[in-house]
Amino acid sequence: MHSFGYRANALITLGVTVLALMCAMASLSDNLNSPTPSAQVQVLNVNWFQKQRNGNEEVSLTLNISADLQSMFTWNTKQVFVFLAAEYETPKNSLNQVSLWDGIIPSKEHAKFLIHTTNKYRFIDQGSNLQGKEFNLTLHWHVMPKTGKMFADKIVMTGYRLPEEYR
Repeated sequence: MHSFGYRANALITLGVTVLALMCAMASLSDNLNSPTPSAQVQVLNVNWFQKQRNGNEEVSLTLNISADLQSMFTWNTKQVFVFLAAEYETPKNSLNQVSLWDGIIPSKEHAKFLIHTTNKYRFIDQGSNLQGKEFNLTLHWHVMPKTGKMFADKIVMTGYRLPEEYR
């Protein structure tokens, strides 16, 4: 007969193997979900647009952010990290990204939202590149699963322009 140690080892190995297979199946099942998120951002007001003493430009915006991210939640989703970024080009850089707002969505019940806010983080350009500049607002998200790999995606909203004059 086998000793107690051999039997315990076999039982623990079987348990760990079954747990690993269940985690792999859970991770693979997320690939079957094809989310269809939607988002819309309105710039209600440019609160101020000014040149700082050091030559940088700063903008404060009032925004309405509405999104429906419920389709990203499956039984394997722990939370979703969301952030809104202003993206624009300058002669020096082909892509400038400035984070304006972010949030963590802990559950499907909180994944459909409408937020009226000013930018949470300062919108500053190092230089004089923002006057009359066209920019995109991009809603990025990172889905954090309970098990498996994280994935990220975004919705780009175009057609925004900053004023020609400082306010």
